[in-house]
Amino acid sequence: MKRLLCIVSSMDRGGAETFLMKLYRSLDTKKYQMDFCVSKKEKGFYDDEIKEKGGKIFYVPPKSKNPFKTFLSITKLVKKENYFYVLRTSQQSLAALDLLAAKLGGAKKLIYRSSNANITGGKIKKIVNKLFSFLPRIIPNVKIAPSTEAAMFVFSKQAVKKGKVTILPNALDYNLFAFQDEIRKKIRKELNISENIKVFGHVGRFNIQKNHEFLIKIFKEIHKKEKNSLLLLIGEGELEEKIKKQVEELNLTDFVLFLGPKANVNEYLMAMDALIFPSFFEGMPNVVIEAEASGLKCFVANTITKEANITGLVNYLDIQKSACFWADFILENINYERKNYEKEFRANKYIIEDVINLFISVIYDGRY
Repeated sequence: MKRLLCIVSSMDRGGAETFLMKLYRSLDTKKYQMDFCVSKKEKGFYDDEIKEKGGKIFYVPPKSKNPFKTFLSITKLVKKENYFYVLRTSQQSLAALDLLAAKLGGAKKLIYRSSNANITGGKIKKIVNKLFSFLPRIIPNVKIAPSTEAAMFVFSKQAVKKGKVTILPNALDYNLFAFQDEIRKKIRKELNISENIKVFGHVGRFNIQKNHEFLIKIFKEIHKKEKNSLLLLIGEGELEEKIKKQVEELNLTDFVLFLGPKANVNEYLMAMDALIFPSFFEGMPNVVIEAEASGLKCFVANTITKEANITGLVNYLDIQKSACFWADFILENINYERKNYEKEFRANKYIIEDVINLFISVIYDGRY
């Protein structure tokens, strides 16, 4: 059996982690296995599922406490467990040092997956990231990314032009997301939402990147014009309390539902009438691809890769425009009929069967 060690901060419902789990679920675990190295002691959302599938979860101390100790722990782990394949998923240049640690532990296939097209943080963090941008370009011998923008941000435009980066789309099991009216009705009944209510939604971690503050302002403007409207927020994160306070101050408490993380996001997407996604940046947003699969219109920031629009359902709006502009545009384009987009997903190779074959070819079987 070929075992791959994936180094992440934790196996929670982040975009990169969710994508790894989609791949993991599709693997023949008699031939290929995925293990995970995390730096958060708290139990991750996917931990139980990983263990049920025969995967292992290892803990190493976080870099924020002692980067040297983290480096040594990864080296020891790789050596002890005899890993040949090691994958690091991140968009921060210093994260490539984890692959150097793995190499010293004996790993031969060093894979770096760029997971985003920018980084959050202050000026110093961005300067440090740029200063060490050479690391993910020279340490890994396999480079992958979910989109061209994410590839260029970490590996350079030149690497992309020369074909040194494999674009591995954030594919999905289409059958799970294909719109079903009975599921829409079930979720709305659970949430006590009648069919005459327009339901807007967002799925994502409460952090700076996702731009929830602006999202709430947009919904405030929507609700002024469309009283029969609700906003569903799925996710958790460090800014959740701040956003709840903002909702309270804008007198939207009865119209914004904080649902926390959900295992059945696919069903909640069916209950929505539109996805609003004003992120400052994204590598390739899983949720937008998932929303399209459910036939849901998406209103996203123009900072997001155009490669995300595989169905024509994605509307790109200028992130510099006002919340009022966004609200007016959304309300003018909210009436449409949900339909099946499997043909478009297959044509663009966003079906998990296609991507898992590419993943196996590049990660487990390809040259390095």
